[in-house]
Amino acid sequence: MKCKLLQSLLLVVIVSFMAINSNAQQRSNTNEYFTIENYYKVKWGSAGEFIDLWKKNHYPLLKKAIEKGDIISVSAQAPMLHSGEDTRWDFRVTIVFKNAALAFATDLLDPYKKQLYPDQEKLKKDEQHRFELLISHWDVMVEQLIINN
Repeated sequence: MKCKLLQSLLLVVIVSFMAINSNAQQRSNTNEYFTIENYYKVKWGSAGEFIDLWKKNHYPLLKKAIEKGDIISVSAQAPMLHSGEDTRWDFRVTIVFKNAALAFATDLLDPYKKQLYPDQEKLKKDEQHRFELLISHWDVMVEQLIINN
């Protein structure tokens, strides 16, 4: 009896995994836009410096990907008021990718780095410093919901 129960449970897990994997592959193979929000919590007093470094070193790379058509849009926001420390974020970037596969392509921006930043060592130092200013960073995949009244 235990063996059949374990076999059934294993079958359910395998079928569930296959369905989830299939859905993810279908989504990444389509041309559905895929949106990720990046949240940054920065050391107190350093948000302006972090944002300036992001604008100088990372945003131009994203603009190149927009020109190529891999990214549809980029927007950035900062809160007008601060919340509690446990829910605080200092900078949010919303990126709409052409599809999910491009959203997870680890080398998407690499072709533009040498083109835009001939001094790779300076870029590396600046980006290292930008990330030293962080307390935490998290990404949220979001979907557009259509709400009918």
